[in-house]
Amino acid sequence: MAAGLPQRLVQVAVVGNAPITVTPRGLQREVAARYIGISPTKFDQLVVDGRMPQPRRLDGRKLWDRLELDEAFSALPTDQEENPWDAMTA
Repeated sequence: MAAGLPQRLVQVAVVGNAPITVTPRGLQREVAARYIGISPTKFDQLVVDGRMPQPRRLDGRKLWDRLELDEAFSALPTDQEENPWDAMTA
C-alpha cells in the first residue's frame, strides 16, 4: 500500500476467491493526518484554521470523514494558484 494511506482495510465479503476490501470512511486523528500526508500536529492546526474539516462524533470518538478530507485537500491551493491565506498573514 502507498505511504500515507490508511493501513487498515476491512474485508467486507468474498466473491469467488477474491476478497473485497474497503477503506474505512471514518478515520481517527492520526490516520486522517497520515491520509493527507502530514503530522498530527500540523493536521490539528489545519482543523483549527478551517483548512481541514471538523471531526464527526460517534459516541465518545472523534472521526474524520475521508470524503470531507478529500474535498478539503482538493481545495488547497496549488503552486500556480494564489493562496488566500497569504493575504491574511501579510
